[in-house]
Amino acid sequence: MYPTLSHEEILRYSRHLLIPDVGLEGQRKLKAASVLVIGTGGLGSPVSLYLAAAGVGRIGLVDYDVVDASNLQRQVIHGTQSIGDLKVESARQRLLDLNPDIQVEVYNEPFTSANAMRIASDYDLLVDGTDNFPTRYLTNDVCVLLGKPNVYGSIFRFEGQVSVFDARRGPCYRCLFPEPPPPGLVPSCAEGGVLGVLPGTIGTLQATEALKLILGIGEPLIGKLLLYNALDMSFEFVKLRKNPRCKVCSPEPEVTELIDYEAFCGVPGHDRDEGEVGGGWDIAASDLAKRLKVGNHIRLIDVREPHELEISHLEGAQLIPLGQLAARLSELDSAQEIVLFCKSGTRSARALELLLSAGFRKVKNLKGGINAWAREVDPRLPIY
Repeated sequence: MYPTLSHEEILRYSRHLLIPDVGLEGQRKLKAASVLVIGTGGLGSPVSLYLAAAGVGRIGLVDYDVVDASNLQRQVIHGTQSIGDLKVESARQRLLDLNPDIQVEVYNEPFTSANAMRIASDYDLLVDGTDNFPTRYLTNDVCVLLGKPNVYGSIFRFEGQVSVFDARRGPCYRCLFPEPPPPGLVPSCAEGGVLGVLPGTIGTLQATEALKLILGIGEPLIGKLLLYNALDMSFEFVKLRKNPRCKVCSPEPEVTELIDYEAFCGVPGHDRDEGEVGGGWDIAASDLAKRLKVGNHIRLIDVREPHELEISHLEGAQLIPLGQLAARLSELDSAQEIVLFCKSGTRSARALELLLSAGFRKVKNLKGGINAWAREVDPRLPIY
């Protein structure tokens, strides 16, 4: 039995009620539905806004970050006044302002193997708004084990992907990607960037798929992967097949409970100190500044991309983009002290691993990258 609608709700959703495929019964289905949105960032913003506007009765938000000024270029659920606030609380306030008739539950914690089943079990479907592989695999496995649909989306620069993974009716995420990519092969949006409007496009498509699933209308993207390119405004579809030997959704699965997804993917699933390598290979910006000031002969290697020099640069540093480093090792002297840096320390950490594997030992990674230098040493430099 679906809940009834008040006169105020009938007026609010009148444009839905006029659609034969939705109507009064469909709107009551939406009011009875519950959706868990994992992430309140670029994708989670449009997803949750449109689910709330559509009248989905109960929306859960999972995130543990705070709003940063760099988020506002694409995370439209937050505003300037929310900078420094918890993302889930900022998002909750915005959703309830948009539609006070819904229920918004927030989980200010990372989505992990320890809490995922507890959080997800009481929702009808999950929407994946994450930006890292461990959480994507975790979300997939949770949905398979609980028998729930997983509305998937991903974004990078000008391109996005959308699909619905429902192991009861088609393939799951692991059928498409049985193994994660090697660590460092696929850069994150924080490293590679993203066109601000792209999450809006992909997130709105995810919200559309979620509403279709709730209403039981149309043809959801089960067994299909939508590929979107903003530069040529193209939409392509790839047919997906269920893997009969999938480790999680096959008749005889290997994975029957949640695993350590960070170990499986070889990368952290949640934010850590950016660019932290540990093991004595890190150097703080303040320590590097002191050593340079007293005249230590240190070679600075910038592994960012050339266009990033227009944003900020360190005097005397040599640019060798990470993608060119392996081919240009002959330009470096293993007897000389070397400090590698990038924007936040992530790419330079991978560069350090490359140099260590090539036999370099007098090498350090600038913890936090040039942004840390701007914060701790030279505030004249912008942080990006």
